Amino acid sequence: MTSQKEVKTSAAPLQTDLGCCRVESIVSVDERGQMVLPKEIREKAGIGPGDKLAVVSIQQGGQVCCVCLVKTKGLNDMVRGLLGPLMGQASPGKSE
Repeated sequence: MTSQKEVKTSAAPLQTDLGCCRVESIVSVDERGQMVLPKEIREKAGIGPGDKLAVVSIQQGGQVCCVCLVKTKGLNDMVRGLLGPLMGQASPGKSE
């Protein structure tokens, strides 16, 4: 099992046209399927003990190609913002 001291992090731009995406760190998954989010990433993202994260996967060609973590506190507004216009509802922050 990897100890927290062995986890190495780096922050380098992801080489794509997606200016918002960055490789923030590299983490390892242990034999139980667990990983550690580095402290600097938790601090930047405002993730603390007891916070819940949704695991969102993106598939391409029937295979999962990307896994994202989203704080559940903001998930409701995010989904409403994405799907609301499709369903004729107001976006978050706009009055109905």
